[in-house]
Formats: sequence, structure tokens, C-alpha cells
Amino acid sequence: AKVGDMLSSKDLKTVQSFLQSPEDYFDAEPTFKQSYAPQSGEIFGILKNMLSTFEADLSQAQKDEMQSQKAYEDLKAAKEDEIKQGQDHLEEKQEELANTDESLAQAKEDLEDTRTSLAADQAFLANLKEKCQLTDQEYEQRTKTRQEEISAVSEALSFLTSDEAHDLFSRTFNFVQTASTEDARRSKAAKILAETAHKVSSAALATLAGQVQRDAFVKVKKAIDDMIAKLLQDKEDEIKQKDFCIEELNTNERETELKNRDKEETQAKIDTLTNEIETLINEIDTLKAEIASLQTELKRAGEDREQENKDFQETVADQRATVKLLEKTLDVLKGFYNKKHKG
Repeated sequence: AKVGDMLSSKDLKTVQSFLQSPEDYFDAEPTFKQSYAPQSGEIFGILKNMLSTFEADLSQAQKDEMQSQKAYEDLKAAKEDEIKQGQDHLEEKQEELANTDESLAQAKEDLEDTRTSLAADQAFLANLKEKCQLTDQEYEQRTKTRQEEISAVSEALSFLTSDEAHDLFSRTFNFVQTASTEDARRSKAAKILAETAHKVSSAALATLAGQVQRDAFVKVKKAIDDMIAKLLQDKEDEIKQKDFCIEELNTNERETELKNRDKEETQAKIDTLTNEIETLINEIDTLKAEIASLQTELKRAGEDREQENKDFQETVADQRATVKLLEKTLDVLKGFYNKKHKG
């Protein structure tokens, strides 16, 4: 508190007068001027009140300073705790971001692997379709053709072998008649084979038809048996090939479907991870901004506290100096009164 703030105008004038000419208040005999000036007892009372006021103000200022310091320390501790929590949260988010980045990289690698595998499956499928061009209709047609070939060969064989035992017996008694019968059978068998060969465009049947006309019976029979066996083997091989194509096509279709699903799921995972990364980056930026703001607030609070303490120290210094001055002045006045009382 300032002196002017705690004194009335009248008391202030009295003190100012005393400070300008203190000797007027301690003359042994009252002077003309002193008769119009306040008495030294009045000055003593004013100064004593001032001392009490300054001492009270100093004590209150010290209490206020302690409270302000405690409030600052509480604020500082709270801000530091908030900063610590923010930094911990920031580290967690940064670690989460690193893990998410790693997951995203792995997902992209998985997607690339899936695309490569899918492309290989598609290439395999194209090659498989090329090898398995036989459609159901074509398969049925070839089966029908083969069956006609087998029927023709079997019928031709039956003509040549149905009465083989009888022919052998007849040849024993009538060679000319037997030869004529055999030629007729050969011609009939050759005709069946030739007609079927023309119908189904079979070079093998046409060749066999020629063999029936000119080769020996045993050789012809073997050729027919071999051809039947070959036709049956071709049929079996074609059935196996058809079954293989169907199974491979179905397997490839299932694998392609699964890989397409994997591709979609991986792409969805990549999209999710990308969104998570974007969210984490935003959260990290927000946390950094909040931490920076808290640090700024703490710094400003420290600067404000430093300035308040500086003002307090200056005020305390002024008040202590004033208190000392008042105490010395009062000591002088007390000495004067004591001396005067003894006198």
C-alpha cells in the first residue's frame, strides 16, 4: 500500500509537514509556527497507525505470495501431468501407427502375391480350355462315331468268324465251294468296313477294309482285334481326358473364386488400414498440437509467476524499507516523549 492510499488528506498534510520540518515538532519552547502545526503526539499516532498498516499489508502480501506460489505449483503439476499423459498417448499412437504401417505393407505384399497367383491360374485356365476344347456335343459325336466304328468292325469280324468251324470242315470235303464262301464273306466284311469308313471318314477302317480283301484270315482277324482294342482304348482315354478336364476346370474355378475373394478381402483390409493410418496421423497431429499448447501455457504461467514474484519482491522491499523507516521515526518520537516525560 502507498502512503497516500492509507491517509486522509488532513493526515497526509500533517505527515508531509512533519517530514519537511521535523525540528518544529521538537522545540523546547513552542514557536509561533508550532502553535499552528499539528502536535507531535498526533504525528506519533499517525505514524504508528501507518506502521501497523504496513506490517499488516506486508504480512498479507506474503500470504498472498505463498498462495500464488502454491496455485502456480498446483497448476504446473497439473499441466506437467497432462503433458505426460499426452506424451504417453502420443507414443502409443506412434507405435500403433508403426504397426499399422507394417500391416499395410504386408497386406499390399499379400495382394500382389494374390494377383500374381490369380494371373497364373487364369493363364492355366486359358491353356486348359485350349487343351480341353472338346465340348459335350463334340464328345457325344465322337463317341457315336467310335461306336459305329466298333459296330462295323465287330460285324465284319462276325461275318468272318461265325461259321469258322463249319468252314474248316467244309474245306476238308469241298475246297472249291469253301473258297467261294470265304470270298463272299470277305467281300461282305470289306463292304461293311468300307461303307462305315466313308460314313465316319475313318482312314483306319478304309485300310482295314483293304486288308480283309487281300490278307490271310489269321492276319485279318488280328488286325480287326487290334483295331477294336484301339478303339476301346481311345474311348477309355477320351473319357479320362474329359473327366480330367471337368475336374481341372472345376478346381480352377474354385481356386479362382477363392483367390478373387482373397483379393477383395485384402483390398478391403488395405482400405481399412489406410483409413486407420489417416486417422492415426490426424490423432498424432492433434496430440502434438495439444502438447505444444500445454507447454506454451506452462511456459506462460511460469513467466507470469516469475513476474508476479518480481513485483512481490519489489513491493516487499519497499514495504520493509518503509516499515524500518517508520520504526526508526517512532523510536525517535518515543525517545523524545520519554525524555520530555522524565524532564
